[in-house]
Amino acid sequence: MTRFVITGGSDAGISAALRARELDQGCEVTLIVADRFPNFSICGIPYFLSGEVAQADDLAHRRAADIEAHGIRLLLEYRATRIDADSRQVEVQRPDGDRERLPYDKLLLGTGAVSIQPKLPGADLPGVFPLRWMGDTLTLAAFLEERRPRDALIIGGGYIGMEMAEALIHRGLKVTVVEAMPSVMTTLDPDLGGLVAAELSRHGVEVLTDTRIETIEPEGDGLAVHGSGGLRQRAELVLTVIGARPETRLGAAAGIKTGIKGAFKVTRRMETNLPDVYAAGDCAETWHRVTGSQSYLPLGTTAHKQGRIAGENAVGGAREFQGSVGTQSVRLFDLVAARTGLHDADARAARLAPLSVDSEHWDHKVYYPGAKRMLIRVTGEADTGRLLGAQIIGAYGTEVSKRVDIFAAALHQGMHVEDLNDLDLSYTPPLSSPWDPVQMAAQAWMQRWQQLQGKAA
Repeated sequence: MTRFVITGGSDAGISAALRARELDQGCEVTLIVADRFPNFSICGIPYFLSGEVAQADDLAHRRAADIEAHGIRLLLEYRATRIDADSRQVEVQRPDGDRERLPYDKLLLGTGAVSIQPKLPGADLPGVFPLRWMGDTLTLAAFLEERRPRDALIIGGGYIGMEMAEALIHRGLKVTVVEAMPSVMTTLDPDLGGLVAAELSRHGVEVLTDTRIETIEPEGDGLAVHGSGGLRQRAELVLTVIGARPETRLGAAAGIKTGIKGAFKVTRRMETNLPDVYAAGDCAETWHRVTGSQSYLPLGTTAHKQGRIAGENAVGGAREFQGSVGTQSVRLFDLVAARTGLHDADARAARLAPLSVDSEHWDHKVYYPGAKRMLIRVTGEADTGRLLGAQIIGAYGTEVSKRVDIFAAALHQGMHVEDLNDLDLSYTPPLSSPWDPVQMAAQAWMQRWQQLQGKAA
């Protein structure tokens, strides 16, 4: 009987536990969860705080009883404090404060990531909140209900910052987003990030880029926020969402090697350098399918896949992680922005020569009512024609997310841009065209590429 111990009850840990039990009913799986919220949807937090999701409990993918029904031993509010790789034991602190040791044959670290806290005066004042876990969420929800703040300042213009700007506008707050970089949504090209900022501005969000917060001070019943360029703004609520870093302290102390951005170094079987110890999810490196090299892409979709592979291998499998291409999408008010693969800066960093071409297309046949335009930016390799990535900006309802998934599937298969035209995609006038916008964007890229090839010849 394999004793499989897992630290972390989010995407990677749950996927590993379920897969191990699915393949080996005799496997004894123990899941150590530092809080009382196993398998909650972190990605759903903004929609609970906006009021669109009624109850925090609705964010649970599975209840504790559902997890235990799979034969998984669930240790809630237990904290793993030490790994003894020689004796194959994990030391845990129980809710009552006492400690015990759990023996393991296989161990998975699914410890995720922790919010990066800005190192600035006043970051620990009442009214200043991080936001990543359910504990953070419930604390912020209570503040919103009890204090009824009228205005909020969000430090950080990434996915969470953008989604929380919409959530707080939905609640009736006046919202300002402050981003240190020249544009918000830095996973997109800067000009596309500008389109996202314009959408937020259109709905009343003040967006300040190229601005760094320097201090936060108490002022009356609120806070005074000071930043570069003479910024001084009062807010009753400040959110700090400037990113996250891999939570690797437990494993690093046991001798597990770390790599890119401090994440655990793993093989494609999710193995660390310690025997029978795996790592998966936001605490681990990712193999990038386009570049063929290790990277760090902390995404829920990736965590689920990596966890499933680790769980299978823990009970005797030999499956390898097939790689991530960094596919992401976000809905903000009436706009959807999505990306997959590499944009120009990513490609150049990987020593590839990118060519990006923009084109605009109707989401379905224009004679059918309600057709809307979408901007598609295709990035291919300038010397080979291989597809490298895509970015799409379009109205909510134009199937931006599913169309970027077509590009993601093509990237997974190593297709060239031209190959997209061979795909047998669905068509009906209310939903698409005989040539889908994905294919029309590929044709626009090919036209430009062939022009450049002709000039080169």
